[in-house]
Amino acid sequence: MSKSNSQKERKEKFLTQSNIEIKNIYDFKDLENFNPELELGEPGEFPFTRGIYNNMYRGKLWTMRQYAGYGTAEESNKRYKYLISQGQTGLSVAFDLPTQIGYNSDHPMAKGEIGKVGVSINSLEDMEILFDGIPLENISVSMTINATALMIIAMYLVLAKKRRIDWKKLTGTIQNDILKEYVSRGTYIFPVKESMKIITDIFSFLTKHVPQWNIISISGYHIREAGANAIQELAFTFANAITYVQSAIERGLDVDEFAPRISFFFAAHNNFFEEIAKFRAARRIWARIMKEKFKAEDKSSMLLRFHTQTSGSTLTFQQSDLNIVRVTLQCLAAVLGGTQSLHSNSRDEALSLPTEESVRIALRTQQIIAYETGAADTVDPLGGSYFLESLTNQIEDSVNRYLKKIEELGGMIKAIETGWVQREIQNSSYEYQKKIEKEEEIIVGVNKFEIKEDVKFDILKISDEFEKKQIENLKKLMQKRESEKVLKSLKRIKESAKKEENLVYPVMEAVENYATLGEIVDCLKEVYGVYQEKSVPV
Repeated sequence: MSKSNSQKERKEKFLTQSNIEIKNIYDFKDLENFNPELELGEPGEFPFTRGIYNNMYRGKLWTMRQYAGYGTAEESNKRYKYLISQGQTGLSVAFDLPTQIGYNSDHPMAKGEIGKVGVSINSLEDMEILFDGIPLENISVSMTINATALMIIAMYLVLAKKRRIDWKKLTGTIQNDILKEYVSRGTYIFPVKESMKIITDIFSFLTKHVPQWNIISISGYHIREAGANAIQELAFTFANAITYVQSAIERGLDVDEFAPRISFFFAAHNNFFEEIAKFRAARRIWARIMKEKFKAEDKSSMLLRFHTQTSGSTLTFQQSDLNIVRVTLQCLAAVLGGTQSLHSNSRDEALSLPTEESVRIALRTQQIIAYETGAADTVDPLGGSYFLESLTNQIEDSVNRYLKKIEELGGMIKAIETGWVQREIQNSSYEYQKKIEKEEEIIVGVNKFEIKEDVKFDILKISDEFEKKQIENLKKLMQKRESEKVLKSLKRIKESAKKEENLVYPVMEAVENYATLGEIVDCLKEVYGVYQEKSVPV
């Protein structure tokens, strides 16, 4: 730009959320050493920067999901049927906190939390009710569960068996990503070593018996929501992924047998172009990790298949209808970045669980992008942009520097145990919050363009009656089941844990006898103990 035609800029520096400086203009000089054949390639071909399939959404649109679940299994079943009737193409199950950390509904620690942030599951009986009337062989089911993933997947498989559904027809995902719990969410139970053993048990079983099921969904989403930036989201997610792959190989599994069923879960935030570049860089990084580090030969092992959720932490209760705009742009970034599955948050999620009307708007947002915008009509529509390709390269370089640092620290588990990862996330979150307070980052309706408003919203309230009903159902189950069979199967779980046998088999037997999630967890606590979190110095 000539000096005579320039004007004072709004900021001293323009930065992405990950502090990558944005130049005034990008041109061919920013891609001087860029080799399109090596860095881009064709869609569906290594390194998959442009997409994992050669025709992407021209062949099949992304799976449209809404993360849902609340109260009892009966209530959640109604919501799932409603979502399917509105055109949703996959289910995504939210579990309440007691279910996530292994407490039955009647446990003192569960009081006040039953069904509040997800559905309450005590036993196979609840799972039967949750999916009543839903054809499991025809719909993909994603389940966001980690510390108790073993019990939940066992219940799901036993349910399918009771319905005489061939496990080979089941499609879906179990999150099963415990490492990120130690750094971002906190819903862990067992120590790290024992948790990793359970995860590889699940890998081994599902790879052999449920070939279309994703054995893990390695989640950057929760790391991002905890305060990480886009670069850290990828770096820490891939460091976790490397740890899982190494553990499975050490267990004796062949990388090309299990790696094709690894999936990922990322966030879509507000910095539009950084998010698109992040998704493109992620595919390239993962493909190179699998090919170069783990010597995978099957192309399917190198594909980064990922689900995206729009960012809950960017939603505001102030002027909450503006969240529809935020979610729309985040969805579009995910689509332009080539996601395989997408959840769009609802406008009222900063206030409560979403109402049916809000969920419908969120789903319609995806449908408008898919059918009205033309965004899905060509592969990688922004590929070749000087700006986007430069940003993609910078993100990849920054992520690789993080991965090298983690390797120098002794790997991800060591980096977690010393608190290094937690400090990186805390520092990033703190710096971002300071920018908001200084108005260096503008959040519309929060630190600028505020209005006086009397917030009146039809929020979804979870009645305490759900808790009473769930506890009553649990009592009835315990009275009618065959206690001797339950005790025998729980004993077998403890024996298998001590012998380091694959736990999926005895847990399935216990589930089939209607042993509860809490009873199974308590058995394993006796053998494994529980994880004691260490304080992380700031």
